[in-house]
Amino acid sequence: MAKYSEKAGEKVEKSVKEMKEGKLKSGSGKKVTSRKQAIAIGLSEARKAGAKVPKKKG
Repeated sequence: MAKYSEKAGEKVEKSVKEMKEGKLKSGSGKKVTSRKQAIAIGLSEARKAGAKVPKKKG
């Protein structure tokens, strides 16, 4: 069984692409440079959109 939905994958892909273009910003408004942070933002957006994403750890 897939861990993440297709919709979640699309959100992560979009946020990583934005990060590479230098357009992705964190909640505080700073530019995101970390790939891990971009993935986390994508998953968070997918959760809000109601996509199938496992719960956060910790």
